Amino acid sequence: MTDALHYLLPVPENKSDFEERAKPAEIQDFSPVPLAQSGASERARQSASHARENFRRFDQELGEPLSIQQVAALLGCSAWTVRQRYLPQGLPHLRACRGGRITFFRDQVTQWILKRQQQKGGNRK
Repeated sequence: MTDALHYLLPVPENKSDFEERAKPAEIQDFSPVPLAQSGASERARQSASHARENFRRFDQELGEPLSIQQVAALLGCSAWTVRQRYLPQGLPHLRACRGGRITFFRDQVTQWILKRQQQKGGNRK
């Protein structure tokens, strides 16, 4: 068939019967049962409550989380000094993954400072 004749022939219309078959939402048979497992929302609430309790206990034991800049300010030095000098000397920290952000906890840092002061003969009041 040539291009000229192709444009002259009627194009069949493909019509969907979706509109004719579709039912309104109110007459479709949807089950009132939730899709989640029974008791799932209660377990989620218990899990969230348990996580909050663990965080409170964790926060009481370790103190607030600190960034490396905050620890540097606490020690009176730069972040570079914290990384290069104090981390190799055993300053307690947490690194979630290789190359990840370093997190410190206030109570651990203060305990480390007090321990070092005692080892070096410093006064502890």
